[in-house]
Amino acid sequence: MRKAALHNLGCKVNAYETEAMQQLLEDAGYEIVPFKDGADVYIINTCSVTNVADKKSRQMLHRAKKMNPDSVVVAVGCYVQAAKEDLEKDMAVDLIIGNNKKKDLVGLLERYFADRDDREEVIDIAATGEYEELHIRKIADHTRAFIKVQDGCNQFCSYCIIPYTRGRVRSRAIGDVVKEVEGLAAAGYKEIVLTGIHLSSYGVDFPKEKRENLLSLITCLDKIQGIERIRLGSLEPRIITEEFVSALAGLKSICPHFHLSLQSGCNATLARMNRHYTAQEYLERCVILRKHFDNPAITTDVIVGFPGETVEEFDETKRFLETVRFYEMHIFKYRSEE
Repeated sequence: MRKAALHNLGCKVNAYETEAMQQLLEDAGYEIVPFKDGADVYIINTCSVTNVADKKSRQMLHRAKKMNPDSVVVAVGCYVQAAKEDLEKDMAVDLIIGNNKKKDLVGLLERYFADRDDREEVIDIAATGEYEELHIRKIADHTRAFIKVQDGCNQFCSYCIIPYTRGRVRSRAIGDVVKEVEGLAAAGYKEIVLTGIHLSSYGVDFPKEKRENLLSLITCLDKIQGIERIRLGSLEPRIITEEFVSALAGLKSICPHFHLSLQSGCNATLARMNRHYTAQEYLERCVILRKHFDNPAITTDVIVGFPGETVEEFDETKRFLETVRFYEMHIFKYRSEE
């Protein structure tokens, strides 16, 4: 029996996919072991959202090979899409698997063991409209499960590589999500967290006659017996409308925590970022949330030091943050290089 160790870098979507890959390996007879000396296979689900994430991905790949030079080191995910040519030359990496190919992990490993020259499976992620079917039956947390329902992004913010590493928006069928959540509820999970690369875009790739969107998905999940709490991952401000929020407020399971990505409170900076809203429009969305929910927890992300940002623009953002009165903020310094 081969021993496999997995390590996850990056977002909650990556975490879900790592859990799913682990379960594929378990089903194939692999023994899952901690990420330390002694594994036959090391799988690193990489991240490429920043230069720091790239660096951490490389470090973990090299650390794995040092722990067991005879092991098979597998690079998976976003850094693979962004740096395939570099990884092809990296002697610490034996097998590289891009996004939308994680579901084939077991078969690709067996093919590699049979023919050591076959070490790459990376598609043109921008050219696919296929949602990669991955599923979980359990997760390390005994009561809360993260559920991936969407992949890809069509926004092309000027600072973001994700549309190039994850491709265009692809949504998971509602019936498939419901089936997975029903199984988790039967296993005792009480809370689910809906995640995606651009969760607000859920359903935009479906045929118009389906008329399914994030709200219709949440409404279906709210009916599942045993699910007591539904949390939402990061949302774009423009999805926060009177119709959307009033419908959420009528559901029994929805948690009043909303992470609305802001990035800047200055319109000039938002325009350079290619964000598709103004600071005033963002504030209006927060007012809608507070209208329908009693003291909701509104959290956000902010980038400071974005190229071209002046002291006056920074101060404008600071004043805006004080106006909104966030429950919590994640503040990031922009870095063009390390």
